[in-house]
Amino acid sequence: MTSPMNRHSLLPLLAALGVLPAQAAQLDVSVQIPQLDVAEYHRPYVAVWVEREDRSVAAQLSVWYQVKRSGPGGGPPAVGADGKPQSGTKWLPDLRQWWRRGGRDIAMPADGLSSATKPVGTHEQSFGDKSPLAALPPGRYKLVVEAAREDGGRELVDLAFDWPAKAATTLDASGKSELGAIRVAVKP
Repeated sequence: MTSPMNRHSLLPLLAALGVLPAQAAQLDVSVQIPQLDVAEYHRPYVAVWVEREDRSVAAQLSVWYQVKRSGPGGGPPAVGADGKPQSGTKWLPDLRQWWRRGGRDIAMPADGLSSATKPVGTHEQSFGDKSPLAALPPGRYKLVVEAAREDGGRELVDLAFDWPAKAATTLDASGKSELGAIRVAVKP
């Protein structure tokens, strides 16, 4: 007489048969904003998104822009020539590729997507089973990072990756002016 299988010995078998739910894949993104030696420095606007092979947007991940604009001395918002409070959204079209590929269709601020501009340094974000990537079908994609800075330049860096990854993968790229090191870690 053989002993009945315990549930721990069934787990590998069920996983191999595809009966168990798949583990959620994760995408970790690291974006470096470099220190620039310029007379008047403005923090860059940055957009991060995922594109399909046909260059259509598969997922919007983040947009860093001037969320609030204060008047002199940190007072009430600055007022434009039309008498209305000025908003940092006016400059979002300077992120040209992001704007053309779907940015213009997003009302800002967008919960979970938009946040304030970031200072010089390395900024990390993780996207997993509760992010826009959760419904992404398996395939080949590009992570795209675009930066634009007032009185500065524009730069776009992209990294191709497979989703979900079969094995942990780390990809690195570097900008030349407005962006520093970009790192993407894809985890199964």
